[in-house]
Amino acid sequence: MHSIESVKQQFVAAFGYAPALVIRAPGRINIIGEHTDYNQGLVLPGAIDKALFFAIGHNDDQVLRFRALDISQAQDISLDHLVPTNELWLDYLLGIAQQFQEEGFQLQGLDVAFGGNLPIGAGVSSSAALECGMATAWNHVLQAGKSRTELAQLAQRSSHTFVGIPCGIMDQFASLQGVADHAILIDCRDLSFKAVPVSVEGCEWVLLNSKVSHQLAESAYIDRVKECAEAVKLVQSRYPEVESLRDVTPGQVEEFKSEFSEVVYRRARFVVGENFRTMMMIKALGEGNPEKVGQLLNMTQLGLAQDYEVSCSEIDFLFAQAYRHPGVYGSRIMGGGFGGCTLSLVQKEQRDNFVSTALEAYHQEFGVQGEELVVSLVDGVSIVAS
Repeated sequence: MHSIESVKQQFVAAFGYAPALVIRAPGRINIIGEHTDYNQGLVLPGAIDKALFFAIGHNDDQVLRFRALDISQAQDISLDHLVPTNELWLDYLLGIAQQFQEEGFQLQGLDVAFGGNLPIGAGVSSSAALECGMATAWNHVLQAGKSRTELAQLAQRSSHTFVGIPCGIMDQFASLQGVADHAILIDCRDLSFKAVPVSVEGCEWVLLNSKVSHQLAESAYIDRVKECAEAVKLVQSRYPEVESLRDVTPGQVEEFKSEFSEVVYRRARFVVGENFRTMMMIKALGEGNPEKVGQLLNMTQLGLAQDYEVSCSEIDFLFAQAYRHPGVYGSRIMGGGFGGCTLSLVQKEQRDNFVSTALEAYHQEFGVQGEELVVSLVDGVSIVAS
């Protein structure tokens, strides 16, 4: 784990001079709206105070020199050879450079050291922080003048075309557009958004990190995108106005049940339901109704486990611990799936008891020492110094 100061110090140690630019790129949590972003749906994420920090300087060698401090890796890449590698972290960074290059910008050699306090594999989107920190850096260095929304779109394109992951835009958008003390309700169709207070009186949001991240996640994510597209194609045969699962009603899902495969039916049922749950969550939060908020979290977890099949035994166990605890209103897996964190709404006075009880039981069951991630909601990517 690194602070801004330690990243700056490591930059000087690696490259022999002080950085010209320092950037903070936060991770994110998501209150509700899972797997809806790539279906043009609604999501409710927020940027968090766990972040990656980038220290950046210029070199005269037409080379990108990266120092990944958290994983103790280094790579030097010629600007004339921006092609995918076997290193995922490196591809996230190179893809951003390639996007600016494709738009006609003349890239220049950069030295980049980065690290932070954002746990990898916890479902808080360290990958989007990588992309958005680097996109902000190039935007500044090249004086490209891109808006935060345009940078989020650029980062998403990079994931699709360079990294090869057909992600939605939620993670990048939240990292860039976060609003302190709020989540943001994003319409992933037109990218309009608004800040939403998510505090509930007498309650606290609790993240428990399972400390597991199963390798199924990437391939299964791609499968889910394809299954949702298959559902849309079938519905369009009768309802040509439908553009995505965002346009499909629960009644239409049932209407096509016999024509969908069982798997595609369940995928569509989850995504369509999740859009409605997101709208209901906004209402429940506005009313300050913890019982309703908790019920929606639980419904999303059950849908992610049963219909979308992206949970795992470790997460199911942590959810069961939350479900049984009298101080917890609701809980669910957060992020793409197959590990990472659970997000729970907990009575303030019951927080410590819930955390210690759940983590102790989890350790006894799996032999893994989970942890609580204490986070707060903050503003999106920022230039700390230049």
